[in-house]
Amino acid sequence: MKQARVAATAVVFGEALVDDFGDLQVIGGAPFNVARNLAGFGMPPLMVTRIGGDTLGAQLRSEFQRFGMSQAGLQEGPGEATGRVQVERTGDGSHRFHILPDQAYDKVQPEPMLSALAGWKDRREAASGTQAPGPAAVYFGTLAQRTPQGRAALQALLQACKAPRYLDLNLRDGQATETTVFDSLCQADTLKVNEEELVQLFDWYAHISPGTADMDSLDVRLACAELITRFSLASIIVTLGPRGAVHYGAGGEVTASGPAEVPRMVDTVGAGDAFSAVYLYGSAQGWPLALTMARANAFAGAICGIAGAVPQDTAFYQTWTARWHSAA
Repeated sequence: MKQARVAATAVVFGEALVDDFGDLQVIGGAPFNVARNLAGFGMPPLMVTRIGGDTLGAQLRSEFQRFGMSQAGLQEGPGEATGRVQVERTGDGSHRFHILPDQAYDKVQPEPMLSALAGWKDRREAASGTQAPGPAAVYFGTLAQRTPQGRAALQALLQACKAPRYLDLNLRDGQATETTVFDSLCQADTLKVNEEELVQLFDWYAHISPGTADMDSLDVRLACAELITRFSLASIIVTLGPRGAVHYGAGGEVTASGPAEVPRMVDTVGAGDAFSAVYLYGSAQGWPLALTMARANAFAGAICGIAGAVPQDTAFYQTWTARWHSAA
């Protein structure tokens, strides 16, 4: 009897939370957005996070169920507050974000996390009847490292899981120290940043510090090469919003992907997370880099055409995966 092929997987570590507008609660958190997108593509990850035993926690748990994601890495802390960000609407149509302290996602426990990781591998092997490969990637950011407990949990995960590491820096004002950023860079393989984050890294770590992230600038290329060398990175991905994205490889190669078509702009919430999910998925599928970048850009553009970070109807993903695999 032919053994079933074990599908590629990933481990996603970090915050699952609710953006609270007062009259509206929207489920989010960059890692959770990435995890849900991966599940939508048919690559459900092990999401490691923590919620409280409250109403918001129940809402987050229901998203695991809606996307068919394992809850093995989902911890619940009685009496703890499920992650929440207070969103204040301003008069000019923009928003102010107040990221609350002492949230459940700050308190991930290493022991149950490591047990979940081992059990998850065992269940995959039992279901397929063959040895399961390790995860294709470990995704992490900086917000869930803002406490010593969060940093310790991530360290335990990275020591136990030797998959390639994808760092989405995702800096938020006052939520990550330079030390946390430095340590995260030292442990990353692929670094994903936006333009503003790239300029900040240049200021901290590059001898050449361009005042702008002009991707056509020789100074930017040299500064990226310096970051890659200093932190032993395999690559840096810079997302450029409507201008696309650029990938800098350790060998000096540069792969650019132009702007994606956005037929109808609704909002840009979750576009960067959508890009990360397709990049991780495509890398696990063995797609060529240029194709992966183009597809990641296109899907991010599509997310800009819906309200929120992920679609309400998971059938949204089927159009994309059918298109990708029919072209393979």
